[in-house]
Parts: sequence; C-alpha cells; structure tokens
Amino acid sequence: MRQGFFDKFISKLDRIDAPVASAHIATLAKERGFLETLFQSINEGILVLGDEMRLLYANAAAERFIGFTAEKERGHSMKRYLRDWGIETLLRQQFGDWKRVETREVEVSYPEQRVISFYARPVEFEDRTELLLMLRDITRERRAEEDTLADERIGAVKTLVAGVAHEIGNPLNALTIHLQLLTRELSKVTDPRCQENLRELTEIASQEVTRLDGIIRRFLTALRPTKPNLVRGNLRDVLDTTLKLLTPDLTQRDVLLKCTAPDTIPDVFLDTQQMEQVFFNLLKNAMDAIPNRGKIGVTVTVDDTSVAVSILDNGSGIPESLLGRIFDPYVTTKTKGSGLGLMVVRRIVQAHGGAIECASHEGEGTCFTVRLPRAERHVRTLGNGSPSEVS
Repeated sequence: MRQGFFDKFISKLDRIDAPVASAHIATLAKERGFLETLFQSINEGILVLGDEMRLLYANAAAERFIGFTAEKERGHSMKRYLRDWGIETLLRQQFGDWKRVETREVEVSYPEQRVISFYARPVEFEDRTELLLMLRDITRERRAEEDTLADERIGAVKTLVAGVAHEIGNPLNALTIHLQLLTRELSKVTDPRCQENLRELTEIASQEVTRLDGIIRRFLTALRPTKPNLVRGNLRDVLDTTLKLLTPDLTQRDVLLKCTAPDTIPDVFLDTQQMEQVFFNLLKNAMDAIPNRGKIGVTVTVDDTSVAVSILDNGSGIPESLLGRIFDPYVTTKTKGSGLGLMVVRRIVQAHGGAIECASHEGEGTCFTVRLPRAERHVRTLGNGSPSEVS
C-alpha cells in the first residue's frame, strides 16, 4: 500500500521542529473536521463495521435511518440493529470473494417504517478487512411504485367491469321491458288465483332485475368516483353525522363505542358526502370484524399539518398475508364482501390530498387512520425563546 502523507509525517516526526509539527497537525485536524462535516451533511447513511459487527463509524443519516446513537454504540456490536440485514454473512467473506458490490434492500419498522437500499463493500486497512455500508432511504420510491401498480390494476378492473356492465346491461333492459309487457298481459288472465300467483312471480323477477342493475351501477361508481367538491368544514361534524346513522346498529349489537377528540379541531377542505362514505365504510368494517359486545374506539388527533381520525376495533384482525394488499380491488376478509370498499375509501382520501394507513394484528384487532391536511397549516418556529406558531 502506498505510504500516505500522514504515515510519512509520523515517520519523520522526531526530525521536525515543534512549530512546524504543530502547524501540520493543525492542518490535518482542520481537514479532518471538514471531511467530518461533509459526511454528517449528506443524506445517505454511512456505516463502517469491523469484526463481530463492531461499529467503527456512522454519520447522522445512518443514525436516523436505523435508530441509534453513534457516540453510545461506537465499539459495540450492531447485531441487534442489523439482525435481518445479512451483514454477518458479508463479514465472513474474504476480500477476494467480492466479485462486485453487494446491493440489497431491507424494510425496517424502527424508528419508523422505511425501505432502505444499501450497498456494501470491503475496505482493506492495516491488514484487516472492514465493511463499508452506504444507506439510502427509498421509501417514497417504493410507495410511488406501489401506487402506480395499484392504478394499473384498477385501470384493468375498470376496463373489465365496464365491458361486463355493457354486456349485462342490454339483456337487463330487455328483461325489464318484457316483464312490463308480461305485467300488462296478466290483466287478461281470468283466474284470480292464477293471476295473483303470476303477478307475485313477476314482481320478484322485477325486484331481482332492479337489484342486479343496482349492483352494476355501484361497481361503476366505485371504479369511477366523482371528483370531490371541496369546501371548508370540520371532520368532527362528519363523524357525528355518520355515528348518528349507525347508532341503531351499534345499539343492536351492543357495541361499546368510545370517542376521543380535542376540544378544538381545525378545519379541513372536504366533500362532506364522500367523507361520510369513508367513515361509514370503516365503521361498518369494524362492526363486522367484532363479535357482539365488541369495542370500537374513534380518536381524533391534530398536529401542525393535519387532522387524523383513527378507528380501532378489537376484532379478528387482518392476516399478515393480506395486510399489504388490503386496499387492492377484490381483496377482502369477509365471506360476502366485494373487496371494493377499501379501494374506494383510499381513492376518496387521496382525492382529498390525504392518506390512509392500516395497522392490524390477526386475532387482536385493526386500526385505520385517515389523515387530511389542515385548511391552515401551522409552521412551528424555534427561536431563542419558547416555540411559536405562525399561520
């Protein structure tokens, strides 16, 4: 390995005058401080690990991504933080085994849900091999890809449903016309008993045709929702209206409902009818997931940028295999569910500029959180004194 400036400087230190040595040391310290500032300023995380996954170096981004303090963990093993990253296998490889830079992606849940892409490469230093990890947060890219895939799936379903609706619509119209004609002909039947029986059968057939027509219309509405008419309003008012509609059902099932909200809730821009549909669907899902005498909690929280409504139940929960696809069309945990309700809910929330999240543990319960931006967002400023807010 080529001898660097620092090695040459150390080898000749006994022959250098003290003032010159001090000047060189000050220059080295300044350069080191500059490089440290650069490493701490970049958005990518940098980790250097030694044997047994001992932490040798980490910058601020790496601390933020993984959730640790470099000063506290330096010299200690990082196994508990990087348990499922496959780092131990990489460290066991010899330098000559590295044919290329190793690139991987991992999903972490602490300190917050992230998808991290990292590449690892060995670094030879003083006859030992250390491992350099470069980390990048790709959570937004992955979510954007998922949204794109979801839109493509919805587009395919829309095309399919539109075609099926058209093909079914024509026979339904024909059935409706012929049932009307049949009803007219019934007046010519002389036997009253026979006439009544036939009239009852035609009414049942008419009702089923109407029901089928309604199903098709709901499918089309679900896949082609109207653009929200946004006006300034309060989510608490929407919640109160929805809960009032569901009160008889809640009472009949003996559901324990607990609502928690701050005294003052900031306004948001919303379409009242569409947001009532959102909360109605989420509350009905919660009621269907719990047994009689179950519990539902509705909590409203506020931060500087948004108003959030969480609906928590102690029901059966969502299987882990379905949790990542719960907003996809035709994915449902109900035996008689269509699998379109949550898809419609997410599209309405996104059309409002908001977001919806789902957390669930099978057998324990589920929590859906709807978050909408405040009509007037507050920016928190920190000065020399106490925090203040500006609109």
